[in-house]
Amino acid sequence: MRYHSLKVVASAVAATGFFLLACQPLARAQVRVAENAAGPADPKATEQWEPVPAIVAPGEANGAPPADAIVLFDGRDLDQWETAKDHSPARWKVHDGVATVDKATGNIQTKQQFRNYQLHLEWRIPENISGEGQARGNSGLFLASTGNGDEGYEVQILDSYNNKTYVNGQAASIYKQAPPLVNAMRPPGQWQSYDVIWTAPVFAADGALRSPAYVTVLHNGVLVQNHVQLAGETTYIGKPKYKPYAQAPIKLQAHGDPSPPISFRNIWIRKLD
Repeated sequence: MRYHSLKVVASAVAATGFFLLACQPLARAQVRVAENAAGPADPKATEQWEPVPAIVAPGEANGAPPADAIVLFDGRDLDQWETAKDHSPARWKVHDGVATVDKATGNIQTKQQFRNYQLHLEWRIPENISGEGQARGNSGLFLASTGNGDEGYEVQILDSYNNKTYVNGQAASIYKQAPPLVNAMRPPGQWQSYDVIWTAPVFAADGALRSPAYVTVLHNGVLVQNHVQLAGETTYIGKPKYKPYAQAPIKLQAHGDPSPPISFRNIWIRKLD
């Protein structure tokens, strides 16, 4: 009786093994079918045809405004700008196609307000610049001006060609927050360019921060800030913090350092909202 039971068990095991072996080709076939099903059989299945991107004619030369840009300064006048402290007409000096800072009249800002955008701006340190550190061609590009003075989010403008200062205060730094990845400064007397992608912070109805600000900056065509997350508005003393706003002007700083004033040209913007 025991011997008979063992034969039955052995037969069952053998049958099971045969069943498993028989199922293996089927299982492999099912895996192959699943693998094939994961990808489209027709390459057209991954082609997207709509919506078709709008056509935007680029500028005739690198740095020239594209067809959909808002030109903020083209060398003729400052009609797109106002004095930041009292909203009176901007009184910086316009000559020879450039605008030169008038330190006595203070910061200027755009009459229009913006949120997310692409910005191009060119600036020049005087060839006969004097001073050192932060007292050498100091100015600032405020990506969102949130007050009449130096409130907002600042990308530093400074002569950083053979001019030592704290690295989060040199040209192309997010002032007091993020040093540039590299120093791409040209010598004084030559034109510099900033190309900026600004993603504005988002605030809830109660003023709480929902999404921080981000900025990408190219200095003279060189990537120096790569989608950097900001900790808040620029502060000279203390830690940065956020203050709710919906949209804001862009501001250029008339810094009070004693060196000769700097100049600007070819400023344009593309809204990305």
